[in-house]
Amino acid sequence: MNTMVNTSQLNDLQNYFRSGITLPYTFRKEQLKKLKQSILNHEQDLYNALNTDLKKNPEESWVTETGFVIAELNAFIKNLHRWMEPERAATNLLNLPSASRVIKEPLGVVLIIGPWNYPFQLLINPLVGAIAAGNCVVLKPSEFSPATSEVMKLIIEDVFPREYILYVQGEGASVIPAMMNDFRFDHIFYTGSTTVGKIIYKMAAEKLVPVTLELGGKSPCVVESDADIKVAARRIAMTKFSNAGQMCVAVDYVLVHESKKEALVKALQNSVKQFYGEKPEENYNYGKIINEKQFDRVAGYLSQGTIVHGGRTDKKNLFIEPTLLTDIPADASVMRDEIFGPVLPIIGFSKADEAKLVIDKNPNPRAFYVFTSSKKKEKEWLESVAFGGGCVNNASWHLTNHNLPFGGRGTSGTGHYHGRYSFETFSHKKAIMKTPTWFDPNIKYPPFKGKLKLFKWVIR
Repeated sequence: MNTMVNTSQLNDLQNYFRSGITLPYTFRKEQLKKLKQSILNHEQDLYNALNTDLKKNPEESWVTETGFVIAELNAFIKNLHRWMEPERAATNLLNLPSASRVIKEPLGVVLIIGPWNYPFQLLINPLVGAIAAGNCVVLKPSEFSPATSEVMKLIIEDVFPREYILYVQGEGASVIPAMMNDFRFDHIFYTGSTTVGKIIYKMAAEKLVPVTLELGGKSPCVVESDADIKVAARRIAMTKFSNAGQMCVAVDYVLVHESKKEALVKALQNSVKQFYGEKPEENYNYGKIINEKQFDRVAGYLSQGTIVHGGRTDKKNLFIEPTLLTDIPADASVMRDEIFGPVLPIIGFSKADEAKLVIDKNPNPRAFYVFTSSKKKEKEWLESVAFGGGCVNNASWHLTNHNLPFGGRGTSGTGHYHGRYSFETFSHKKAIMKTPTWFDPNIKYPPFKGKLKLFKWVIR
């Protein structure tokens, strides 16, 4: 396991980039194809590893991890040439007859740091954008998903030289600061907790390194009185309890109109039983908590309300049953912390203002979801809540559409990616204006006295 990175290795990446080898379209496209084939070569290994780390089944792994990345690669391979093309821009009156354009160029050597909850997708998906944009990359996986980390090492090192893509394992708390202290990256892309994100942001600021932060937050879900309760329950439960709730855009808590609260609770109970049976710990479709530290943290929330479904735990097997909570005190930590586990608080409201007050206690959530059949209510909710991205009459699935930007805002993150947005995140947009020499009027040059009226006409 490579846990120590010396400055020489980082300088090798910089020299490789400066050689210009990563710039041509043909090179970038070939690397994307190599990555895709290497992933497919290790597909079964990934299934086994994700099952070991998080008890994910192959179907869930394909939808949320492996296939997710393959779809991203296919989009890049198809569209890269078009995305790389210079963009024509309009030229204002002052600068006519100049021509303007925007050139996309790579940033240089970038650092991508991945989390443990979707250990493959959330590390490799940003890599796709970084490669396509022409960068060299240092990849740092989470040490808390070791089986998947080892397979990713094989996937990367089977096809890429270390001076192009450097895969670094080890404890993030020591490895990451050592790299950032010894070397100035051209961009840092971090996915993980807000607490660690703040530390990385601060270290990056010391060297004025631009940063993309994909963090967490408490993502609310509003269920209005006119919502289709059965559909809402199915869609909320499916994504909330996927990966045992360890998803940054899972519904963190539900705000449901009082007139529909009882019906929603019953519908959620039915959905959970339908999806995971009476013994979710034995169910093919249900995962496990990543480690004992996270188990203890999430299990601590179970006593902070009335359990209306679930609540069973097994620390030895890192199992926490899908749990529905009601009657939660307003000051409970389950309503302050990002839950990141299979516990769903359900809170009733009579007026929209009451629900908004709850949301405002944890502003700028990563995601927001509203279930309603009213276009008016839909518009009001989408305009009244500041959030990263979200869905109407759905939950979490917006992240699977690579045509949409994916990211947070404020405390839930900065920047965005997926599809073309990933390409732009890892590119610099260079503004170019070309001016002909055949037209060079004296009005542009001193002396300027008496030209104010003309300037006001031209510059407006």
